[in-house]
Amino acid sequence: MAQVEIPLTPEAQSFSITLGGTSYRMRLMFNDVDEGGWTLDIGDQGGTILLAGVPLIPGVDLLSQHAHMDWPGALVVTTDRGTGEAPTFDGLGTTSHLYFVTT
Repeated sequence: MAQVEIPLTPEAQSFSITLGGTSYRMRLMFNDVDEGGWTLDIGDQGGTILLAGVPLIPGVDLLSQHAHMDWPGALVVTTDRGTGEAPTFDGLGTTSHLYFVTT
C-alpha cells in the first residue's frame, strides 16, 4: 500500500492533480453555515463534476460510497491530534491532512 499526502493550505483552493494515473480537478471550500466544515469537489480535466460537496471526515475513505466510479485508490483525512475531529478552518494542511492511498 502506498500513500501520498495531497498538499493543502487553509484556504479555498482549486488545482489539478494526477491520482493513480488519472488527472482530476479538485476544489476545496469551507462552509461556515451551522457548524461549518471543509468540502471537496472532484472533476475531470474537461470540467465535468464527478463528485460535489464531499465532507472531509477523518478516518474514512471519502470515495468508498462511490466505488461504482472505479476510483484508482482511496482518499483519507487524518488529524495530528488523532481524535477524529473534522479539519478546522485554519487546520487544513497543517493539523489535518488529505492522503491518496493505493493498494
